[in-house]
Amino acid sequence: MGDFTPVSGFVGGLLIGLAGALMLLLTGRIAGISGILGGLVDPKAGDTGWRAAFAIGLPLGALAYVLVVGGPAPVDVLASPLAILAGGLLVGFGTRMGSGCTSGHGLCGLAFLSWRSVVATAVFFGVGMLTVFLTGHVF
Repeated sequence: MGDFTPVSGFVGGLLIGLAGALMLLLTGRIAGISGILGGLVDPKAGDTGWRAAFAIGLPLGALAYVLVVGGPAPVDVLASPLAILAGGLLVGFGTRMGSGCTSGHGLCGLAFLSWRSVVATAVFFGVGMLTVFLTGHVF
């Protein structure tokens, strides 16, 4: 935690909240990434354009950050490619099983005071804390 940067975290949180609020206000849709991307896998007529734009905008936002800051943020990936792939598949399975992801439940659902989202977010955080504990202290 030597590189703790509360200002950039605060600004990032504000931007994510603003994006979610704007999406809801302008389109009437929840900014849940798994639901948006899932709609591209099983498309409905006239519903793919905005979903594709959103999906393309995610990596373009990261690229814009790199261009503005002058380089990517230093990240040490301590997992093997196989572990990353397995984790991604488990997250995808979990978002389908939980009818949403952290962005849909944790950001938008909590803003609506949805009990389903409160429970889902508590489970996300609880399992995350348990995973960190187990991988750091048990395994």
